[in-house]
Amino acid sequence: MSLKPDIVLVGGGGHCKVVISIIKRLDTFNITGISDMKENLGKEVLGIETRYTDDQLEALHDKGIKYALVTLGSVGNPDNRIRFFEMLKQIGFEIPVIISKDSIVDESVEIDEGTVIMPGAIINPGTKIGKNCIINTGAIIDHDCTIGDHVHIAPGVTLSGSIKIGSSSHIGTGASVIHGIEIGSRVIVGSGSVVVNTIQDNKKVMGVPAR
Repeated sequence: MSLKPDIVLVGGGGHCKVVISIIKRLDTFNITGISDMKENLGKEVLGIETRYTDDQLEALHDKGIKYALVTLGSVGNPDNRIRFFEMLKQIGFEIPVIISKDSIVDESVEIDEGTVIMPGAIINPGTKIGKNCIINTGAIIDHDCTIGDHVHIAPGVTLSGSIKIGSSSHIGTGASVIHGIEIGSRVIVGSGSVVVNTIQDNKKVMGVPAR
């Protein structure tokens, strides 16, 4: 019998596959299964079966599964990830931070519940990261950055020092943000963009420089 605590993953797909790989290497949880849409029941993601639907999550918690994690990805719109996160909190699940063994995270970095740090990410001292974030593969976050809840930092993003990013924003693949910039909430920065100016809430920007 495993002494590792059980965890259920909420949302299948590509993002879930990477999270499963990270958890398996960490060897800190026993993944009991994935919760997804009814039509996906029985399907496997990296050897883990889709066994549950969302309406079973409360019963799973009542049966003693105390940990859950949102493993649904997001591209530009985090609303479903936010909805699932809030549902898990309301049920009473503990939502862990998952940090890949193949990332470099300074011991001073503060990371809130439900955030996943993917392989190859580098996060330097003084940085604070909110709840339910994705810091994706190979992202670089330099010193003293502040990242709000439900933010997705996509693969290969570079954030220079002392950057602030508001909640529910998406920084696209390969984008770069120069030192000291503030990015508002619900902002989408297009892939490959270079951000050199402050961006207000609810904006979509792209290009070099981003406009």
